[in-house]
Amino acid sequence: MTSLRGASRKVRGRTGAGRGTAGLAAVVLAASLGLAACGGGDGSSDGTFTVGHSEPDHLVPGNTTSSYSFDVLSGLFDNLVGLTRDGKTVNLAAESVTTKDQKVWTVKVRPGQRFHNGEPVTAGSFADAWNTAAYGPNAFSANDYFSHFQGYAEMNPEDEDAKPKADKLSGVEVVDEATLKVTLTDAFNQFPQLLTYPAFAPMPKAGLKDVKGFDEHPIGNGPYMMSGNWERNKQIKLVPFPGYTGSRKPKNKGVIWKSYSGADTAYTDLRAGRIDVLQTIPSAKVSEAKRLLGDRFLPRKMGTIDYLGFPLFDKRFASPDLRKAISMSIDRQGINKAVYNGDFFPADSLLPAIIEGHRPNACGELCTYDPAKAKELYAKSGGFKGTLELYFSNAQPTYYQWMQIVANSLRQNLGIQDIQFRQVPASDYFGMLNKRTEKGPYRQNWEADYPTAQNYLENLWSTGSNRMGWKSPEFDGLIAKANRSADPQEALRFYNQAEDVAIREMPMIPLWTWAGQGGRSKKVGNVTITAYATGLLANEVTVK
Repeated sequence: MTSLRGASRKVRGRTGAGRGTAGLAAVVLAASLGLAACGGGDGSSDGTFTVGHSEPDHLVPGNTTSSYSFDVLSGLFDNLVGLTRDGKTVNLAAESVTTKDQKVWTVKVRPGQRFHNGEPVTAGSFADAWNTAAYGPNAFSANDYFSHFQGYAEMNPEDEDAKPKADKLSGVEVVDEATLKVTLTDAFNQFPQLLTYPAFAPMPKAGLKDVKGFDEHPIGNGPYMMSGNWERNKQIKLVPFPGYTGSRKPKNKGVIWKSYSGADTAYTDLRAGRIDVLQTIPSAKVSEAKRLLGDRFLPRKMGTIDYLGFPLFDKRFASPDLRKAISMSIDRQGINKAVYNGDFFPADSLLPAIIEGHRPNACGELCTYDPAKAKELYAKSGGFKGTLELYFSNAQPTYYQWMQIVANSLRQNLGIQDIQFRQVPASDYFGMLNKRTEKGPYRQNWEADYPTAQNYLENLWSTGSNRMGWKSPEFDGLIAKANRSADPQEALRFYNQAEDVAIREMPMIPLWTWAGQGGRSKKVGNVTITAYATGLLANEVTVK
């Protein structure tokens, strides 16, 4: 199955279902009476429009890490802080977010906000939602995004069978209805960026009493509200919230998020005018889409980057020279042309170009195709013995295509003849990596939770977070210094120094940054699809 948007995210936290009982839907439906409902699949005639995407997993903000869920949640909720179209932070539900030491933060909630059911949005609305998501037994999938908060460890014992010592974050204090005091475990200058992540949205008391019902009909504080319940594997209808007082007031009368099981069908419907926006066109259809759509073809840079990781817990991959040899044996530009129509961007850094802190050619010769140098490094490393297994998921057919090219390059350039593919179902792939049962290099990618160098480097390379089993006190120390710095430029210098350490040892090699390739129908205008978790700026779309 082909993904319709974005990358496979890191699986975080525990798995399981949220708590709660049925009944919320009936309550919130009453609050919706008298509001205009969205039309059918072609909603342009009544001022609404339709977007194709994959089916979300959940609509409770703290219980999803899926970009398809974020499509919907970004319209339903205003977080304290949001992102501009160029990735800068901007206050939404917050009036201010301030600190003196990067560890203790004061958040002022903008007055006058209400949830879609009329309940006031207060500091407690955020604190209650965060405590629910951070409490281990609730098994919310975004649980460990709260690990920076004091008290998280007491709510999430290492022994999952042990009873937590607390059910609330000690680092989150409701000072008054408009003020939160947040204390972190350490100084962390990325806190405002962290607050942009959908898991940090508020929840009303009605939702906290019935999380299961809330998943079917979430009550947000954002520019759109639900029209009816979530129609599973079909669509989700949103209409403007009349009581919205924020900065993202819709320029249309609603959006329908239509679910597809494959991108080819969605693209066919875009061509036929049955949907109005598709954020990701299948790679095999891009050339055709450019020709047929003309100025309605919507290219964009992205922050999603593919990597090839090494299982360093397998001693056969212990030599940095072996890992560097494999990196220099891969013709990134050739693969880009053969598989991605030349539209992707061969990696020259551990960070994509849209992220502040990206340095052109930071990876240097180690990310440059050089078979002769690769052979020298391979010989210096002592070579590789046994079967080289290459792991990737079946989420997109392009993974198999470029893995074939990589395998041929390794046979031709390094003389590794015994190579086997291990294509794993997408549903099992990240579980396999988390358990560290792979026996060879594996494809991994990263789509930023929020667009900063820290979000890439710390999550993908730091001890305890990385999947490679790589440990570097030098790298971890530089990340810690960067996180604690109050000076953004000083922080970037430390992040770049940490990047240099990871490049020097190459436990995971960067391959290419994705290109976003979407499209729109003739019925809509002012369509902007960002490179970040916000994706489509649905509130800005105009309907003709």
